[in-house]
Amino acid sequence: MSLLHRARFTVSAARLDQLPAPTTAEVCFVGRSNSGKSSAINVLTNQRRLAFSSKTPGRTRLINLFGIPDPLTPDAWLGFLVDLPGYGYAAVDRTARDEWAEVLGGYLHQRSSLAGVVLLIDIRRGITDLDRRLSHWIGLRGLPTLALLTKADKLPYGQRIKAVAQVRKDLAEIGTLAALPFSATHRIGLEDAASHIENWISPQMVP
Repeated sequence: MSLLHRARFTVSAARLDQLPAPTTAEVCFVGRSNSGKSSAINVLTNQRRLAFSSKTPGRTRLINLFGIPDPLTPDAWLGFLVDLPGYGYAAVDRTARDEWAEVLGGYLHQRSSLAGVVLLIDIRRGITDLDRRLSHWIGLRGLPTLALLTKADKLPYGQRIKAVAQVRKDLAEIGTLAALPFSATHRIGLEDAASHIENWISPQMVP
């Protein structure tokens, strides 16, 4: 069983200063509204409703932490999956968008326990200007990043491969970047994505 399957809701925060003190590895999930972020978290954790998506895209403003219990130490966390607010939804007023950008940027810049970033990108839309801005923030810290090209089942295999290559080119400033076609509904790329995230949370010893 994947260690991600043990994840459970721990805390929500509207601001960075409401987060618990950084103590162990965190892997954050970030992407545009409607990129399939909640669906990806749910299928990776093998839980139907761990992460919630708002019926009105762009309205989910909280940072949600899902703790993974440490099997060797009772009452301790092995790591956290962090669901960051979606960004880029046009119907949200500019003030709210700026506030979200501040939260996202602050978390990516300041969170010392951040071990990796999962960037969700709709494979049919490719990289947007906001995605590029986000990649710049990530690149400044040299954070290892996994780009999941969601809704990959909507494209034939050949187009998926081309889309992955284009994302790698567009996000080249992120030095440690992996990119995978991914589909929550068809479970495309699920094992590879889970392996990346598990290794960030609990690195495997390599001889």
